[in-house]
Amino acid sequence: MSATANSPPQRSTQEIRRVITGNIGWVACGIALLLVIAPLIDIVGVVAYNGFSAFSLKLFTTSTKGAGGGLLNAIEGTILITICAMVIAVPIGVGAGIHLSEYGKNKLGSTIRFLSDVLTGTPSIVLGYFSYIVFVIALGWGFSLLAAAITIAILIVPYLARITELALQQVPNTMREAGFALGASEPTVVFKIILPGAASGVVTGALLALAISVGETAPLIYTAGWTNFVWHGRFTHEPVSYLTYVIWTFIDQPDAQSHALAFAAALLVMLVVLAINVGVRLLVRRTKLV
Repeated sequence: MSATANSPPQRSTQEIRRVITGNIGWVACGIALLLVIAPLIDIVGVVAYNGFSAFSLKLFTTSTKGAGGGLLNAIEGTILITICAMVIAVPIGVGAGIHLSEYGKNKLGSTIRFLSDVLTGTPSIVLGYFSYIVFVIALGWGFSLLAAAITIAILIVPYLARITELALQQVPNTMREAGFALGASEPTVVFKIILPGAASGVVTGALLALAISVGETAPLIYTAGWTNFVWHGRFTHEPVSYLTYVIWTFIDQPDAQSHALAFAAALLVMLVVLAINVGVRLLVRRTKLV
């Protein structure tokens, strides 16, 4: 047998060009991935290192004093604003999603979707300025918990509505038909058959809205204000503290103590958002397995 018969087949020019192009593409993808991951790792590393070094018992048990002290008032204010905003937004957002999914195949539904998309794309600082004019000035509430909570609720309602609508549309029509075939009324079908069937999607939307509300700053500057004291139980005419204000303001101060508080607040917000996103992923994975 000749040597030519045993030699491997030679690649054509087109195959060689395709291999070279593919390798160049993989290298470009790797560089792009590195450019995305490297800044993220740097940010997380810097915040985690400086934030954990600032953690202490005093941080969670004392309020801010000027540009020092602890973060008790900011942590409490963030929790209060988030809870009040979710209490307002969840019923409205889920209700709007139910209407869009079950009864929104008309001009009214299209209009609501359009306005929801517009509100979603509106910069949050514009919404904060609007709330400042309406709640703080016109209604005379001043910087307050209620003004901040309503503003955040307005911000997250469109997300809840659209995610709820998409979740409900994933429920098979056969479940609706089965409910009506058994003589169930429309409210019974919606609230006892369709909504429980889409519960995981609705909860996912609520968790994502929760993450958005925790990380907002611009609307709260115009509505919540700031105070070095804990909340005294008044929903109006009393400013409220929040963590993102500490990040935004204290990092510009010249002393190291203020920087430590800013990094600690940033780490707390980052951990909360991370926990929420992990919860969302676990919930989605569990739903797929079921």
